[in-house]
Amino acid sequence: MTTRSANDTATDTTTGGAGAHDTVERTAAAAGIEVRPVAGHIGAEIHGVDLAGGLDAAQVAAVRAAVLRWKVVFFRDQRLDHAGHVAFARLFGEPVVLPRRGKASPAGFPEIETTADRLELGGRFGMEHDEWLRRRRHTLLRGWHCDHGARVDPPAATILRAETVPPYGGDTTWANLAAAYAGLSAPLRAFVDTLRAEHRLGVGYQPRPGDDAYVRHLLDHQTATVHPLVRVHPETGERVLFVNGYYVEQITGLSRPESAAILELLVEQATRPEYTVRFRWEPGSVAFWDNRATVHLAPGDHAHLDQSRTMHRVMLTGEVPVGVDGTPSEPLVGSEAGRW
Repeated sequence: MTTRSANDTATDTTTGGAGAHDTVERTAAAAGIEVRPVAGHIGAEIHGVDLAGGLDAAQVAAVRAAVLRWKVVFFRDQRLDHAGHVAFARLFGEPVVLPRRGKASPAGFPEIETTADRLELGGRFGMEHDEWLRRRRHTLLRGWHCDHGARVDPPAATILRAETVPPYGGDTTWANLAAAYAGLSAPLRAFVDTLRAEHRLGVGYQPRPGDDAYVRHLLDHQTATVHPLVRVHPETGERVLFVNGYYVEQITGLSRPESAAILELLVEQATRPEYTVRFRWEPGSVAFWDNRATVHLAPGDHAHLDQSRTMHRVMLTGEVPVGVDGTPSEPLVGSEAGRW
């Protein structure tokens, strides 16, 4: 996805207002598709496009504009297979190829990671699904995250396709981090513009008593980066409140109590209901979100239903985040820009 110079965008605090809305309307009309917003700050359904049939240049431009404006877009009743999923993703960037994938992921498609909760979580490191959720999401805010946020170059976008879903439950929720930043008071925006924070894999996990195989796994696979607390979006120029409940460890330069209080305030701000959208999955649904400007919350309400939920994910390679002052993120351990 095309990037803009941080020096050109560092003073832009827009969140996709009338100008961005007009751009989406124009490009959608030119492409013959319909973009229907579904919430006030985030989320739109796109109709009139067959993802499996291939998109022309006008349709690609319209979808890109809608993603940048609404942060996450949804397609329903699509007939994508694995090859079509990858082909669609390549229209918007270079897919990430993970060195390790879950055992449910398809052979022959290294760009796709399959998440099947009962296969991926149940039994790993000696824990069943419900214990995973208890230990990884022991507070209301802990599960909110962007994909691979502890890396120095988190993915730019994620495209998630539903294969099987429960008859009810299993929804995903997204939050708009640009709108959350704009919603802060001016003095607080000026303060957080200057801060940086350490994002680390495994933050907040509550270990099991005694030996814990997952803790040993984390120690062997540490990933940590110091990111700006406010990043400048490389395409829109928006200032984005770059926080989440899953990876952020500590605001650098502050004491632990100061950092904890400010992070709680900011994550609560980011996930206020008015900045969110919740999506009801169906087989054939596709969600395409800007991983640089959103956090999302995977569902925790379907494990007891004894119903399968199988999703396929392709992520697009991203940039190293840049702060308001033009300073890029700094890797601490476990990641290198452009290398997965």
